[in-house]
Amino acid sequence: MTQRMWQNHDLKKNYEVVIIGGGAHGLATAFYLAKNHGITDVAVLEQKFIGYGGSGRNTAILRSNYRTEEGIKFYDQSLDLYENLAGELDFNLMFSQQGHFTLGHSTASISGLVTRAENNKALGIDSFMLDPKEIKKMLPEIDITDHPRFPVHGALYHPPGGIIRHDAVVWAYARGADRKGVQIHQMTEVQDILVENGKATGVVTNRGTINCNTVISVVAGWSSEVCKKVNVKLPFVTHPLQALVTQSYKPWLHHVVVSGTLHIYLSQTDRGELVCGNGIDTYPHYGMRSTLGFLESYSAHVLELFPVLHNVAVQRQWAGLCDMTPDYSPIISPIDEIDGFYVNGGWGTYGFKASPASGYNTAQMVANGKTPEMIEPFRYNRFAENRLVGEKAAASVGS
Repeated sequence: MTQRMWQNHDLKKNYEVVIIGGGAHGLATAFYLAKNHGITDVAVLEQKFIGYGGSGRNTAILRSNYRTEEGIKFYDQSLDLYENLAGELDFNLMFSQQGHFTLGHSTASISGLVTRAENNKALGIDSFMLDPKEIKKMLPEIDITDHPRFPVHGALYHPPGGIIRHDAVVWAYARGADRKGVQIHQMTEVQDILVENGKATGVVTNRGTINCNTVISVVAGWSSEVCKKVNVKLPFVTHPLQALVTQSYKPWLHHVVVSGTLHIYLSQTDRGELVCGNGIDTYPHYGMRSTLGFLESYSAHVLELFPVLHNVAVQRQWAGLCDMTPDYSPIISPIDEIDGFYVNGGWGTYGFKASPASGYNTAQMVANGKTPEMIEPFRYNRFAENRLVGEKAAASVGS
């Protein structure tokens, strides 16, 4: 008899912790609460099915070559956790550390990449610059001539970067949390959050009311909507991010390639498909349908880099929601005005790579009642206190 990866449960009336959002961040938080802190009376509530949101709609790129000291340390911790995650969760995550290129197309962009490279080196991150000839050796199909509108002048190369099977990460965290006693409730929409005397005391769902001591919002593009339920306004703006996948082809692209100037990135899966992403839509909205404009723009730019792709067939397009903050860094924080309410959001275009460190540190914050040093810079009040963590230079296509 085949064993279910995670169980279905009746919704209890009381839990110690309620996590709103059944993506990689929420499931990782639940897993580490149980594994590291022995807190197993946890309900993960997902309005659709687990991985429905950003966790199932991203392009599964992992890296840690960020710009700020705070960002570099955080994403490097996440990459370290990813490197050991398959063994920890006993699940094949198809993690391929194939190397990550960030292309520069102007003197200004090269200057920014050099600064990032030096910041990375200073913090022990494997990241360095390549000139066009070195790039051509590793990416034979790329056009390094002066014919394109934005010629390639160089690249920041990050060997530990790569890709992973995003669905597998979601499933593995869900199974791991379930086996430790966490309850996962799909098709369970949170309609309201109960607050009494300045403390979060429960949630109202389409399946009934739950009482709890702690509520954690981990809902990607819907963060501002959840915060409205407790009258908290945080600087989130939601934009869709569009992507596409081609039909399968003989493997030829053995690295992740990103161009912030062209707002494109691509990699090739183990099945031979090219997974391609774009910059965020220029105006905020909650639509999750892909557009012809995206396909036209992406095709034009990717052909400047790789003319060999002129006859590639697109198999599928989609979009996911990104909640952006003014400094392009996340908010992982308790909300001082509401005891027992925590927000984990604002991941923009780079949330999936953060999932392990996000869950690890959020679980520690909730269990110990104190914000870990690793995520202290990402508290929600940094905007009022003018201590921003400006990560736009490393957000690549998110800028």
